[in-house]
Amino acid sequence: MKQTLLFLLAASALCSAQTTITKAFNDPIVGETANTVTVTGTVDNSATGANTTFNNASLVLGAASPTPYSAPTAGEITTFPGSTIKMVGSGNTILYKQSASKLEITGLITADATLNLSTNNGTFISYPAAFGYNETDQAQGTFTSPTASGLCKGTINITADASGTLILGSATYTNVLRIKSVQNFNLHLPNDTSFLLPIGSVINTAYTYYDSTHKFPLLTTTQAVINVPIAGINQTTSGAQALNVTTLSTGDLVKKQGLTIYPNPAQDFIQFKGDTNNASTVNIYSLDGKLIKTSDLKAGKVQVSELPAAAYFIEVSGKDSKKEATKFIKK
Repeated sequence: MKQTLLFLLAASALCSAQTTITKAFNDPIVGETANTVTVTGTVDNSATGANTTFNNASLVLGAASPTPYSAPTAGEITTFPGSTIKMVGSGNTILYKQSASKLEITGLITADATLNLSTNNGTFISYPAAFGYNETDQAQGTFTSPTASGLCKGTINITADASGTLILGSATYTNVLRIKSVQNFNLHLPNDTSFLLPIGSVINTAYTYYDSTHKFPLLTTTQAVINVPIAGINQTTSGAQALNVTTLSTGDLVKKQGLTIYPNPAQDFIQFKGDTNNASTVNIYSLDGKLIKTSDLKAGKVQVSELPAAAYFIEVSGKDSKKEATKFIKK
């Protein structure tokens, strides 16, 4: 990301209150896509406590790996009752149930196994969640795999165990909240309805790093340990992905003192003050870097009435001029 955009993001975070995960801002919506990229290197999740530094300067951001959210099919809702939205990413599918206070997991589908938590959904997060948040939930259902199937039962512990500054590659983010989730399930044969003799286990540990500016996590890491001796399964898989906030960095983004936008917040139109003679194109991006709209700059203004209420970046460019970017709020 170029320096101007880094400055804009940093300034926005510094002006924000302590990061809190809320339904209004962070709950996923059908049709959205989190523009994430793969991460090369070992993520350091060791820092804990308040006002800490998550130093991951050595990580390298790689290829695009978008994570779309969509509506479950009728068949998926039948199989995973109560599901309202699903996420597909990195070869896995997670189905969720949304409510006013929670985002719950109803099902997890991977290449190795499927967990169906229809008996007792597992909490993904409860809203609002700020530093110090701690919750343990019970979850229960069934599991299926190519070599074995049966029942599953376990606990999910979610904690907001750290906050501070995240150094991610060459970028630095302040007011970052880290959520840790440990999902610990025992696997049982179909007839072990008293859950007395586990035949295996699945332990999944996930860390997600949020700030106040971006809806989706800046960085996510997962490690799954699956052990089913009777099926010959004993494996550990891990992965990491970062939010792609480099979309705005094509070319040089320069903030000129002579060009400003108004009104801000805006409802119908954004207008420009200053020299716009060489500017011809306007791009509007969400705060996670997704291109929302491209428009010709006519008569020094651009229409934004159709945009949902949110904060955005607006980039102005022309054939013979450098790109300029700033932030605005659509009310």
